[in-house]
Amino acid sequence: MAKITALNLASVFFAASGGFTYGFGFGVFTSSIGQPGFFSYFNLIKGSTYTANIIDAINSLFALGAAVGALTQGYTSDWLGRRRAIFAAAVVCIIGGALTAGSAAIPMLIIVRFFQGIGLGQSVTLAPLYISEIAPAHRRGLLIGVFSAALGTGYTVVAWISFGTYYATNETVQWRVPLALACVAPIAQAIGVWFIPESPRWLVLKDRKEDAWHIVRRLHHDPGDAEERNAQAEFTQICRQVAFDKKFDVSYWQLFRRPSWRKRSLLVLFLMFASQSTGVLGIGNYAILIYGSLGFTGGLPIMMNAVYTLIGTSATFLGSYLADRIGRRTLLVIGFPVNSLFLLGEALLQRQYVDGTGAASHAGLSACVLFLFLYIVSYDICIDPVSFIYVAEVWPTAIRSKGIALGWFAYFIGTLTYTTPAALAFRNISWRYYMVFFGCNIVSSLVIYFCLPETKGKTLEEMGDLFGDEVVVHMANDGRGFVETGGALMESKVDGGEVVMQEIAETDREGAV
Repeated sequence: MAKITALNLASVFFAASGGFTYGFGFGVFTSSIGQPGFFSYFNLIKGSTYTANIIDAINSLFALGAAVGALTQGYTSDWLGRRRAIFAAAVVCIIGGALTAGSAAIPMLIIVRFFQGIGLGQSVTLAPLYISEIAPAHRRGLLIGVFSAALGTGYTVVAWISFGTYYATNETVQWRVPLALACVAPIAQAIGVWFIPESPRWLVLKDRKEDAWHIVRRLHHDPGDAEERNAQAEFTQICRQVAFDKKFDVSYWQLFRRPSWRKRSLLVLFLMFASQSTGVLGIGNYAILIYGSLGFTGGLPIMMNAVYTLIGTSATFLGSYLADRIGRRTLLVIGFPVNSLFLLGEALLQRQYVDGTGAASHAGLSACVLFLFLYIVSYDICIDPVSFIYVAEVWPTAIRSKGIALGWFAYFIGTLTYTTPAALAFRNISWRYYMVFFGCNIVSSLVIYFCLPETKGKTLEEMGDLFGDEVVVHMANDGRGFVETGGALMESKVDGGEVVMQEIAETDREGAV
């Protein structure tokens, strides 16, 4: 079984910075709408219908830009390679972040926020793609979960920065500084991406097998495996499965034409849209306004938002760990029903205690805050990391970039669906908006229970078993050999990137898959 090496970890943590970049860049506007300086600079009246429409427009155009970015990544990462695509996305994020921070009028802010969304949509899609292709199968959930945790960390860091800038005497500093700081992470990405290896699976896809072999050896270097049998077995499986999958035409349209690919596509589209149907961004985007409706004033709504994101991010680490322990499907089957209960509780509590003036009982409002915190904990343990893991791992290498892009496209369409009306919905129908998410969660729970297969422990090349594809070779339990379709236990030798096959003696077959 392949070990996690220092190079594995360093590459994963760097790639996960794409999640941090997105979390910071997305969350910075959530915090901006809590700053008095933002409203005064743009002549907006907090709580008015016009202001709610403007905020909804900015958020919806950002989500649309991110959806466009996700789809374009499906082509750029196959064309340029994973590393150069990460660099290109970082450049777009830097330009978009700088223009957003320098916005002088609402129309400019709306347009450049759309442009920034394109870069952030590319960045957040590329990170799990890269990580899934370099992570060992038995720790893939944990390592892709690092990306999810990094995304939450981005939310958290910008929330606390915004809490600090709230007290700046210069009102422009309150919101422009956090917006400008959104450029820092992509600058680091643009520089650091050249110090991590290219994805070996992409190199094999482009027939650069010798380069791929050298990277696989480095990623799985194990002093206890002098013959490099782990690395050789994985490299052989990659080469043979990619050679088989490359025979098929690859386009977004083809994802829905082959039955096995169509099954993946529909499940991934549903899962990523369902994750947004929990209301996580519909609620999270307007958390500061929600805390204002619960009676918090001054800088307290911004502080409560920072605490909310910190609690959620902490829960993500646990969810990432559990994904490899108890399985992806199990967490989702538990998570959606539990999440729906907290949404129902929040709706009923706000119906009882929130009257729009902040004059409701202290105990009732405290209960509302508690249920919001329980809601985000259940989401970040059971749904958030697992959704990102699942969408990254179910695809063959030949279509992985487009498959992941399709999933994130659904994610951003979900964001667009639920954040566009959110400001007006929370203002006009209040607690009833939570009931929309409650109903969606009930439907999602049923679909996931009956339709979603477990993926824990399988190599990327073996995922086809779950969806009706032919798997050319199966890895042995110890990861140092594999079984061909015909049943013979094989081992491989690699010479200059070329795989040399030989059958292992019958006595060595014990432990094969």
